[in-house]
Amino acid sequence: MFTETLTKRVKRSALLDLLTGPHGVDRYTELVDPTWTRGQGRARVVGVRRTTPRSVTLTLAPNRAFTGFRAGQHINVSVDIDGRRRTRPYSPANGEGDGHIELTIGRHDGGLVSNYLFEHARRGMVVGLDSVGGDFTLPEHPGRKILFVSGGSGITPVMSMLRTLRSRRHTGEVVFVHYARSVHEACYRAELAEIARVMPNVTVLHGYTRDTTGSDLDGRFNPAHTAMAEPDAVYACGPPALVDAVREVFPHTESESFVPPEFTITESSGGNVSFTGVGIDVVDDGQPILNQAENAGLTPESGCRMGICFSCTRRKTSGAVRNVITGAVSSTEEEDVQICVSAPVGDVVIDL
Repeated sequence: MFTETLTKRVKRSALLDLLTGPHGVDRYTELVDPTWTRGQGRARVVGVRRTTPRSVTLTLAPNRAFTGFRAGQHINVSVDIDGRRRTRPYSPANGEGDGHIELTIGRHDGGLVSNYLFEHARRGMVVGLDSVGGDFTLPEHPGRKILFVSGGSGITPVMSMLRTLRSRRHTGEVVFVHYARSVHEACYRAELAEIARVMPNVTVLHGYTRDTTGSDLDGRFNPAHTAMAEPDAVYACGPPALVDAVREVFPHTESESFVPPEFTITESSGGNVSFTGVGIDVVDDGQPILNQAENAGLTPESGCRMGICFSCTRRKTSGAVRNVITGAVSSTEEEDVQICVSAPVGDVVIDL
């Protein structure tokens, strides 16, 4: 016990960081175990389940640098693919306060990280954890009547909310509506059935959009599917079309969607984009700066490509940029911008 306590104290010691040089103690402890870091959140994969043809469920054991999350939030998860670090935001499916992290990741046509994890995730694999965030969260008192609507892998944040409500012994009415292509692709179907069995206040409905065998619902989301009149809170996560359909019925819906937004490429501003550090200049073609960098043969780190994960953040030393999602223009000198959703307005200098 004394040895273990002394070891923990030494690992927390600022003196040890000084003695181990400019890299600090983490650079040396991670040589023994990649998760033995104080400053970087990491996790070891301790469980892998492929329960549907298009998804994989990972159970992660995070290190002490990871400080937890709120139900509904997302975590930036990093993996090394072909020698390059790739980052994507994923929402845990487990409830708040669980010592592990459960991620259910759906594979997507053309998806780099999702397909890699579906095919190659294994026990013992180590991933990076960073930047827990998102305002799509379950409050301490969400109301007595709650409606959850999800589609595909969008089930994970609302599953986290439902599990959290269960641990809180919530007694109010809950309706959980989930859409999948077929019964075979419906994640958490067995667990949802068990929750509905032991919690009489919870109603679970499934809608299948391709193979409708076993579907509780006819067609895509419409007011007849809600099974609840005037809910106190509505949470929806899934493809934009589903979220939009829910919001048409319930304008106060809290929503999340991890599908890259569609935006219109504007005409070139006529300026130049200068990438300092690599000595490359390009003529602005109207696309986001990340696209223009990649077209020039550069490979800056990026992740979600929709302004969520912040892994593509770079310093803009001069010039103005337009957010392609919101339309907002910023001309602040020396600011950090997300190059995946920032397009130049005139001459721009970016530090890559």
